[in-house]
Amino acid sequence: MMKLPLLHLLVSINIFLHVVLSTNNGAHQLGQLESKQRVKRAWVWNQITTLEEQTNIPYLIGTLHSTKLRDNAKYVLQGEFANTLFKVKENTGDIYGYEKLDREEKAQYNLTALLVDMNTLKTLEPPEMFSIRLIDINDNAPAFTQESYNGSVPEMSATDVLVTTVTAVDPDDPTVAGHAKVTYKILQGYEHFKINEITGEILTLSSYLDRETKASYEVIVQAKDSPGLTGGFSSSATVTIHLTDINDNFPTFTKKQYTFDVHEDLRVGEVVGRILVEDIDEPQNRLAKYTFMKGRYEQWFQIKSNPQTNEGIIILKKPLDYESSDKVFRMSIEVTDPSIDLRVAKQQRPSSTTEVVVNVLDVDEPPEFSQPFYLFKVKEDEKNKNIGFVLATDPDSPKRAVRYRYSDKSGKDDSVIVTISGSIHIKSLDRETRAWHNITVTAEEIGKDKRITMKSSSVSVYIQVLDVNDNAPEFAEPYAPRVCENTANNLAILTISATDKDEMVPGTKFTYYSAEKETNFTVVDNHDNTASIVVKNGAFNRDVTKFYYLPIVISDNGVPSLSSTNTLTINVCKCNEEGEFTFCEEAQKYAAVSASTIIIILCSLALILLIVLASFLILRRMRSHHPMILVKNPAEIHEQLVTYDEEGGGEMDTNGYDVSVLNSVRRNVLRSKPDMEAYPSLYAQVQKPARNGDMFSMIEAKKEDADNDGECLPYDTLHIFGYEGSESIVESLSSLESGSSDSEIDYDVLNDWGPRFKMLADLYGLEHLEDFPY
Repeated sequence: MMKLPLLHLLVSINIFLHVVLSTNNGAHQLGQLESKQRVKRAWVWNQITTLEEQTNIPYLIGTLHSTKLRDNAKYVLQGEFANTLFKVKENTGDIYGYEKLDREEKAQYNLTALLVDMNTLKTLEPPEMFSIRLIDINDNAPAFTQESYNGSVPEMSATDVLVTTVTAVDPDDPTVAGHAKVTYKILQGYEHFKINEITGEILTLSSYLDRETKASYEVIVQAKDSPGLTGGFSSSATVTIHLTDINDNFPTFTKKQYTFDVHEDLRVGEVVGRILVEDIDEPQNRLAKYTFMKGRYEQWFQIKSNPQTNEGIIILKKPLDYESSDKVFRMSIEVTDPSIDLRVAKQQRPSSTTEVVVNVLDVDEPPEFSQPFYLFKVKEDEKNKNIGFVLATDPDSPKRAVRYRYSDKSGKDDSVIVTISGSIHIKSLDRETRAWHNITVTAEEIGKDKRITMKSSSVSVYIQVLDVNDNAPEFAEPYAPRVCENTANNLAILTISATDKDEMVPGTKFTYYSAEKETNFTVVDNHDNTASIVVKNGAFNRDVTKFYYLPIVISDNGVPSLSSTNTLTINVCKCNEEGEFTFCEEAQKYAAVSASTIIIILCSLALILLIVLASFLILRRMRSHHPMILVKNPAEIHEQLVTYDEEGGGEMDTNGYDVSVLNSVRRNVLRSKPDMEAYPSLYAQVQKPARNGDMFSMIEAKKEDADNDGECLPYDTLHIFGYEGSESIVESLSSLESGSSDSEIDYDVLNDWGPRFKMLADLYGLEHLEDFPY
């Protein structure tokens, strides 16, 4: 590197020569101007150069010079950093720098030179632009673009394989003496890697880079400027290079023999044992392959490789049976890795084998059923029959006895019985109610002490109920056809179809015909399981008949063939001229009622009639044996009847009188009688009127019962009229106490009213008052 004072000397000489030449040239030009008697400005420079990083402040940068310089003239600077970084002597034009300048921060400054009159400050010539350019010195070291670098390359790679590239940048001027030219060099790690000194590419140098020996390397790279010159600046960076794994190592067993003890009830797919191999490659490159060499037990076992754990896992393929199969399995297993490229492998393909011994241990097993499931088919008309049996045996050598039971008692099917011997017995099945009966049967071992052991197993039993033609066809839907009064003959008004609760197998046929002599309508079988209802005799009269009932017989082709009668209700409606229905009566019965339904209804009505008749005969007999004494004095009547004013505040007060007797009549509920009295009830029982709360209807019904039964008490009792109280505006309605001496009513007229009022005449007539002491 050139010494700094020497550089300053060279620069000073350069500036001096430049100024002298410029001065002579200016003087020559000035002479020419004077000879031509013209005055022009004559600045003798346009650029000044100086070294960066000068520390002797102030330091001379250059000199301004003009041919118009006079005694009263001075130089002035304007522009970038004028009179701060740069100052000029007014009389000489020398420019000085007052701070250290850095070319890497700013390489050039643009200023303006002025020549002005000291007194008037007027410019003596136009301003002149000039620049101060900094000359670079090598004061910066190359800088890497990253603090650290990472690279990777596969292990066992050949030489000259690119690993990564490093880059360094020097901010100095690249045009000056190679100040910014950078070269690279490896300071550490050059035994295995090399670098291109111009481009910074790092390449492999050795072809034997083994990841299993060393997985990564640290390489230190230097970047230096000013190549070929003394001195210069440099910097360094660390490059970490990782070796990626390849499959270059063979697996080998760590032991020569492995022994495993397994129970015979080990499930298929579970692990018998694990054999360990050694493979120092990474898991993704461990491609071990296991082969059975001796023993030929592939049908019972298989081996899977686990690259993560370097294990060969032996898995059961076929169930073991201590009683019937081998109790000891011996096999020889070989492990290889056929995917290794022998050109990069560290050794030739080895042969690694080991011996595996599997000992089968006996286990007390539960009973085994002869089938995985049982299926029985039964016709639905079969009853109380054994349809088959299930069978389970003890697989162990003791061969214990087995008994059977339902597995789930809470979900027990009452129509199916499972005996302890395994027989399946059915009671009565109906396919239309339930087509399948699925149960679970458990087989339990019985020990020597006749007790149930803990060993049991279960099996599914499926019972399919086969169909028997035991249901007659019926209408597919509740049809409600309508016709106009003036419907034309031979017009089909409806197409009907049928359905059957029995199984509708292909080939099922239905036939249709009228059950009675056809008058107004006829049934036409379409022979496609449908029938058409056709008007036979139209011109209907709604005033005479609003509904026609057409009984239709529907038969199936089952064995045996079954049929049913379904009644079709046809509504005659009023229609307009376009044949549109304008008014139809509401049907008073369902559109279709089967014959079986009608029979059930008639039987129910007959049974109710018999019960009513028997009750009536019993009641008459009881009344004939215990006649009621009708004539009683008022005290006795008051003892038997509830006192009229027990109920307090009329309808608003029901605390004093129990109105449950009245309410029971209103609710049409008969009160229970704890004990049968020796005499008939004092009050006649009547049915509740059709309209709740209609007191008038209830009173009329009560009166009619009283009129037809001469043995019961008269209707005029507190039982009925006790609804009102003292606070009611209608006051009392009872006839009790109305026969007092101060009454103006003549009750003797009751004797003339007939037998219905005989009791009242006896109680309140004047001619009988002497018989009742008050």
